Amino acid sequence: MTGHLVVTGTDTGIGKTVVAAGLAAALGAGYWKPVQSGLEGETDSEAAARLGRLSPERVLPEAWRLATPASPHLAADIDGVAIDPDAIDPPPTAGPLVIEGAGGVLVPLTRQVVFADLFARWQWPVVLCARTGLGTINHSLLSLEALRTRRVPVAGIVFIGEARPDSEAVITALGRVPHLGRLPRLDPLTADTLAAAIRRGIDLARIERIRG
Repeated sequence: MTGHLVVTGTDTGIGKTVVAAGLAAALGAGYWKPVQSGLEGETDSEAAARLGRLSPERVLPEAWRLATPASPHLAADIDGVAIDPDAIDPPPTAGPLVIEGAGGVLVPLTRQVVFADLFARWQWPVVLCARTGLGTINHSLLSLEALRTRRVPVAGIVFIGEARPDSEAVITALGRVPHLGRLPRLDPLTADTLAAAIRRGIDLARIERIRG
């Protein structure tokens, strides 16, 4: 299926689920999180459905639901299951998907395969989410290098947090990637505030062109 978009991050807990939910809503796409680690509380799929106001048929079930809140490779070991990376592909859909990875690009899916290897096999454009705080230049450039080493197509970067024009400019220039916009921290974070922030701060037209 053409038109899929992968959303990943430079780290865990930076807000990529929020970005994925907002993009799925704005682009009229479905949402899929292949691997969910940790099932207590609201899962990422449930959060995306709520924040994107996505109907149930637009949220595909995870390929793997792991009870332990840890890196997928470790969570699978603790849960007593074996993940087959080659078998992880989205089910057939009538339309495009926004696909959310777990943690950063080099988070281990198994003890031999990281998420960036999965992205390389898929060959769908990747949106890298990066926070704007201290350390983001190093984390962002390392993430881009890891993706490029594997020949993963990179659509660009969405920044999350307060505006940091110099850091954002350095990352996009040295990383040779488009600046796709910035999403501020939202308080309150609701479907309405997210939709407005996505329309105001993200270059949706450019993402549509890249996505095809």
